[in-house]
Amino acid sequence: MEINRHCTAQSHSDCALLSSLHLQSSDSEQEARHPFPAHMAECGCEYSCQTAVQTLDWIQAIVRFIEPYIFLMEAHVVNFFKDRLWEAVDKEWMDCLREESVQNLLLIPSGVVQGHWPASLKKFVHTLRCLSFPRDQADLQTMFPGLHADSLSSVLIQGMSMKKKHEVEVLSAIVSFIAKRVGAHTIIDVGAGQGYLAQVLSFQYQHSVVAIDASSHHGRVTDARAERIKKHYAAQMRRSGSANMSLNIPKTITCEVSSIDMLKGLSMIPIHKDANEKLVRHEIDGRKPDSVSDASNDALLVLAGLHSCGDLSVTMLRTFIELDDVKAVVSIGCCYNLLSEVGSEDDSCQRGFPVSSGIKSAGISLGKCSRDLACQSAERWRSLKEDSGLHNFELHAFRAAFQMVLLSHYPEVMVTSPSIGRQGKAMRRQQQRRILESSLNQESSCRVGSDFDSNGSCNNRSTICERAPSGTNYSNFEEFSLSGLQRLGLQPLQDMDLHWIWKEHEPFMEFIGPYWSLRAAIGGVLETLILLDRLLFLQEQGIPLKAFMLPIFDPSLSPRNVAIVAMKI
Repeated sequence: MEINRHCTAQSHSDCALLSSLHLQSSDSEQEARHPFPAHMAECGCEYSCQTAVQTLDWIQAIVRFIEPYIFLMEAHVVNFFKDRLWEAVDKEWMDCLREESVQNLLLIPSGVVQGHWPASLKKFVHTLRCLSFPRDQADLQTMFPGLHADSLSSVLIQGMSMKKKHEVEVLSAIVSFIAKRVGAHTIIDVGAGQGYLAQVLSFQYQHSVVAIDASSHHGRVTDARAERIKKHYAAQMRRSGSANMSLNIPKTITCEVSSIDMLKGLSMIPIHKDANEKLVRHEIDGRKPDSVSDASNDALLVLAGLHSCGDLSVTMLRTFIELDDVKAVVSIGCCYNLLSEVGSEDDSCQRGFPVSSGIKSAGISLGKCSRDLACQSAERWRSLKEDSGLHNFELHAFRAAFQMVLLSHYPEVMVTSPSIGRQGKAMRRQQQRRILESSLNQESSCRVGSDFDSNGSCNNRSTICERAPSGTNYSNFEEFSLSGLQRLGLQPLQDMDLHWIWKEHEPFMEFIGPYWSLRAAIGGVLETLILLDRLLFLQEQGIPLKAFMLPIFDPSLSPRNVAIVAMKI
């Protein structure tokens, strides 16, 4: 994983803050420097992605830094005990972190270090933080002057979680603002799910909207929900004496968007309503739509995607570039683990990573383990309570020890790389119930004995081993193992000694938390690399456009909060 270009770590760090009047500023104004996030100032790092050269420089810095830690990125944690993975990490680091409190381990992905740590470890964590794209929610009024995010009505938020309400409220305002700015007539919600974003854009902001999703169930739910909302608004209009006004109702299309041609074809289907303004829903069985020839050529479009999964976010960017009528795109990606990658299977297809020529020419690839790691959220780690964090570490230990059970007693199963599913969720729920029942007194005494410093770090010495009685751990491991065997369709063997296997590996359980925390800390940098690759792709096109990355959500509510925004000018 090497890049031949020399990296210059200069200029401005937060490419999200391109200009307070970015949508209307001149090229010279865009070159102006802007305040960068405090955490980057503190560690003396500055990176920018205002231009393709700057973006590639940032990418180079990331690649050069993470290259020595590929072993950590590509590790299969299920093989933690089998391959003695902790031994590959700097011994001084592990000796230090094995004594660290669970709460302080959970802060490592957020870039929080402790004063007594080795200098090399502190430098590692600080550098990861500097190379990661900042996640604090941007000042949206500065980026989009005149933006007004309306509070959603009670009928529109029915069924939404607090997280979804926040996301839809913010994103709908931004998409509506951009659609008006570029003069677009229609918004296409790609990967629409149950249609929350599409319905707010239609009913509240009065845009023509097409909601595309692969699930026919989602399509039916979207239609049924839109009918209820329509009745509510129609009744309001009758009461206010504006019954003659028409409502914009989203059109739903059920189709798996498997290619740019598919999305281009869907983007060109004309918008229409029947005589009774009933919802029109198309179901397309994976083929390219036949209605391209009937397209309304003067319909300008905006593509929007709220956590469009895997390659879908990249397909949106490619469609934006290739289809003249698509004037803007607002894409928030997710599920990087599902990205297709160059070098896997059929290379004749366009892959989700890398997408930019700059990274392709450098021969950079990630692999599934690294893409999985890019999904880790520092905000989620930071928000975990000590007991929940401890339980997560325990589950990793149980799974790694269960791997030793399979290796010892079911070697034929190991050939198939067995997956036992997410049974940890069930155990987590059981554990949480136990915590609720028994931890009030324990929590109280823990708080009395804890001391938090100015960084929010916990200075108590409640380490993993101190919090986890051996007998309880074995009982939980036995439960985990028997459940795992059942999921694999295997019967417990008479000569299988789970207690011996656990006893042999439990002493190394104290390394699980430190190892997994260090590994998770790389996640933010890997996600930054994936996002910069997408931005660089847009910057390489040589056509007049504005493109930038912007953290639009509150990361405590929605950790996957970075939008890639692009507009043709």
